[in-house]
Amino acid sequence: MRLPDWMIYLLALGAVLYALFALDEKADAPPAPPPVGEETAGAMLPPPSEFDPEVLVEVGPVSSGVGTAFSIGREGWWLTARHVVDACQKVGIVVGRGQAVAVKEVRAARRADIALVRTTNAPDPLALDLDESTFRIGQSAFHLGYPQGRPGEAASRLMGRETLIAHGRYTLNEPVLAWSEIGRTGGLRGSLAGISGGPVIDMQGKVVGVTIAESARRGRIYTAAPSTVAELLKLEKVSPAGRSVGALTIANYGPEADKLRRKLSVAQVVCVGPNT
Repeated sequence: MRLPDWMIYLLALGAVLYALFALDEKADAPPAPPPVGEETAGAMLPPPSEFDPEVLVEVGPVSSGVGTAFSIGREGWWLTARHVVDACQKVGIVVGRGQAVAVKEVRAARRADIALVRTTNAPDPLALDLDESTFRIGQSAFHLGYPQGRPGEAASRLMGRETLIAHGRYTLNEPVLAWSEIGRTGGLRGSLAGISGGPVIDMQGKVVGVTIAESARRGRIYTAAPSTVAELLKLEKVSPAGRSVGALTIANYGPEADKLRRKLSVAQVVCVGPNT
């Protein structure tokens, strides 16, 4: 007897969450520094350079897992991380307890760790701000999603550019933005695994990137460069449409993130691996 898709998604979700919780007990990330309450942005963000520091990432084989996705258009388009949904047998968006909707198609970027996925329809989309010319070193942002398979978020400040070099299931060499973590919402400790694919939202309430990697020991979070996101949208002829979620601050980003998850503008995405 063939299991329904939603049951397959939830079986995969349960297995992955068990592994994530086990990992969390052994996580060696240092405690987050105290939150900073004021914006201290400085110099303008320089363009990508061959002298940018490099960060190495190993992309493992395809397996069942969970990540985060967010709505960017009412036509059913979502953004997420490529390594979360690439080469999966099935992909679904979790919409409630015991409920998931199937993703109809996945369009992964060839030169970056981001992907577009499409469902029949989508909830309220988030507004994007992909103009890198306005970015400043030190500006604040908030990373929303499902770290360790549970609702959670982190705050950060922009450090600058780095080059992400990925090996394994696929190879990449892409410019990314590096952020220094400055705080988290209560109870979130250890790895941020599961937040990949989630939106990076600035203090004006607009998405300025997609979270794709972290370095727990260094307290760093890496996000796809806005220009990379814009390139994928242009290539796939997807026109995003959304509104700002309103001003975000250190004081309110936790409750505001909860609102976006309840509206499903930010949701869990589940990958069912080929051997599940």
